[in-house]
Amino acid sequence: MVGKTDPKTLISHVDAVKKGKRVFEDAFQGVSRMILDAGIQKITVKGKSTYQFDIFSQGKKHLVGMYDEINSFVSFVKDASEGGSSREMAFVLVGEPGNGKTFFVEYLCARYREFLSIPQNRKYTFRYINLDQIGGYGKINFIESQTYEDPMILAMSLSEIKDESKELFAKKFKFTDGQIDDLYDKYRPLGACSAYILNQIREHCDNDINKMLSFVEITPVPLIESLGTITGKYPAKDKITSSAVDLMGEESIQRLLHISDSNNPYRFDLRRGALARVAGGGIHFSDEIYKNKKDLVQVYLGVIQNRMIEMDGFKWPIDTLIIATSNNSEFDSFLSEREEAPIVDRCRICYVAHNTDYKIQKTLTEYAIGTDTKRSLDSKILHHDPNLNYAASIGVVLTRLPRSDKLTPVEIMKLAAGEIAGEKSLKTLAELIDSLNQDTDITKRFGQKGLGQRNLGRAVQLLLESSETNEGQCMFALDIFNALERTVLDYVQEPADRAKFKEDLKIARGLYRERIMTEMFNAYMDEPLAIKKDVMNYVNMIIGVDAEYLGPDMMWKYKDPQTGELKALKIDERYIKNVEERLGLKTEEQRASFRNSIRKIYGQKLSVDANYDFMDNLELVKAITDVRLKSDIAGAGSLIGALANRTNEENQKLYDRMIYTMNEKLGYCRTCAQKTIEYFCSQEDDK
Repeated sequence: MVGKTDPKTLISHVDAVKKGKRVFEDAFQGVSRMILDAGIQKITVKGKSTYQFDIFSQGKKHLVGMYDEINSFVSFVKDASEGGSSREMAFVLVGEPGNGKTFFVEYLCARYREFLSIPQNRKYTFRYINLDQIGGYGKINFIESQTYEDPMILAMSLSEIKDESKELFAKKFKFTDGQIDDLYDKYRPLGACSAYILNQIREHCDNDINKMLSFVEITPVPLIESLGTITGKYPAKDKITSSAVDLMGEESIQRLLHISDSNNPYRFDLRRGALARVAGGGIHFSDEIYKNKKDLVQVYLGVIQNRMIEMDGFKWPIDTLIIATSNNSEFDSFLSEREEAPIVDRCRICYVAHNTDYKIQKTLTEYAIGTDTKRSLDSKILHHDPNLNYAASIGVVLTRLPRSDKLTPVEIMKLAAGEIAGEKSLKTLAELIDSLNQDTDITKRFGQKGLGQRNLGRAVQLLLESSETNEGQCMFALDIFNALERTVLDYVQEPADRAKFKEDLKIARGLYRERIMTEMFNAYMDEPLAIKKDVMNYVNMIIGVDAEYLGPDMMWKYKDPQTGELKALKIDERYIKNVEERLGLKTEEQRASFRNSIRKIYGQKLSVDANYDFMDNLELVKAITDVRLKSDIAGAGSLIGALANRTNEENQKLYDRMIYTMNEKLGYCRTCAQKTIEYFCSQEDDK
């Protein structure tokens, strides 16, 4: 017999589990522990408290947003790990194409593989060796557990009677009564072939446990991704080539040539199917589950509820977390067939919405643009317009937002990103989301319709292949709107959706126009943060204008919350009045009300974030930009006039200086700087 200290023996493995050096847990417990141990933060999203799990924010390309979906999944896995009804269900992500369902599952699988690669988290299984001593297996010298069963399952089945096995744990493995009870809470029978071979070994050894253990060797479960072990994917295939064999396995002619006993369940090759390879505490991913033909869906029906592979009356229990995806149309057509209700009944359906937070979308847009250096068709490096990400992000996000009588699309967009939207509150948005989410038609719920990530990718491709991009060697932000419009025309089939999306892109162009006004002011002032400083000056002025100790010189001293320094500010009432006129505030009551709302925001936001700068208040930023742009250039009437009419030397110098500032300080290249000024001088998209 192999020595007790040999890590390949069952005694060593059981001892390592007892000491906490190795773990014995099922797939649900493993995934749940991986997620919860990584850390949790409580956050507020769209006016509601939710949780952010750190495990989903790791790595260069991680999950973005999806807070509700992740919370649902974590709750599902946690319930299953605690013995809840989720143990007999599959978790199915249903939603529009291109909203991150498959990426979510593949990301989870990648993290789980990394988690199991840590030595104390490794999954182990067993193999039967020295089979030539038993006979009847021909040239087969060892047999590994086909479903990668945990060695602890084997240890709990060494004796035919459960009480004798418990006694064995108490005497041979020195487990306490409490430890034995905890262990047997996770008990499940061995699979057909493992139990059959163990019975043969038991008979051969006359029930001598020590002799029996010499036929067992412990081995780690391989984590090689391409083998489909631990995490395996089964994509829906066409109706001719797909069969239950792909999932369950089949009788192996090759094995029958070696095995003398035709009743031996080892004649079935389970590893030929996708399920057995993930049966030892793994994750089975069924992509587009409802696209499979009916007999395969029926196979899933049994597997999901019973967690069992059944063939010719033989049974192999499996320990697997089953996750699936489906798009809305396939799911709807599946639901319409009433006889298929049992499979849906065994699924926890999670409806996946598109991301509706334009700030978070910036990361997703980076994924779509790509991190590698982009080159033109003649291999010259392409520059990225600094406004490209913003333009693309607001463009796609606005298409995902519903129409509402209470809120404008821009207000919904700002509130969904946690920003200020005038007098409108997050409560209004929360009410809108709740009312939409009551709709039985899934596609009418909040964030369910719109341009997905794949459509954004197509728009970026169209931008890259355009002659303007290649000739100018720059991905100019304004061109992304044309690319998005082309994507809407080519890939959106529903006429009503197409009309809405085109309208949304017009609104996005208007927002881009306002951003360009701000950029031009910064370029004119030769200062990247010029407009931000002016906005904060206005805010500080309206706070200081009513100060008790304000002298006749209108100088007000205040403590800067960002730096903690004492600063002096001259309050210019004419400037304040001009800004408020631009905002359409005509009466004293309107002005007083607006100032009070700004002061209130100042008090609320700065107590949480000392760096809050009011730049998300687009109306205020636009008003201040207009006041400064229209009043700063004497003689020319406006900056637009000065830049458009460069016949005199002074205007040409201004133009050259602004181009230089945009190149050197604001991240523009010569092409996008010139195109941006040209767009600024035109009346295009001006509200």
